[in-house]
Amino acid sequence: MARTRTQHTGREKTTMYRALWNGTVLAESADTALVEGNHYFPAESVHEEYFTPSSTTSVCPWKGTASYLDVTVDGQTNPDAAWRYVDPKDAASNIRGFYAFWKGVTVESTD
Repeated sequence: MARTRTQHTGREKTTMYRALWNGTVLAESADTALVEGNHYFPAESVHEEYFTPSSTTSVCPWKGTASYLDVTVDGQTNPDAAWRYVDPKDAASNIRGFYAFWKGVTVESTD
């Protein structure tokens, strides 16, 4: 979960993150997992209507095989702009099915 501790009170504050492309919110959650500088969004926070599976894959030695997805918004497609680990290795089990983004998709805090 994306939590930060406020300095003056010591209380935890939940931070919401969202992924945007072409002004459209692709995903939004306070339960992202930050791995190697990428926010991974849980599947239930993703707007599936913008995603189409791609044939592209890549292999990470410790996470396993990533499957890529094309993102389409208002008739414009950003090929392979998202990826997920459907069946990750044990070391990456916390991001099973979570989505991450690149290629112009921005992830920002909503705070």
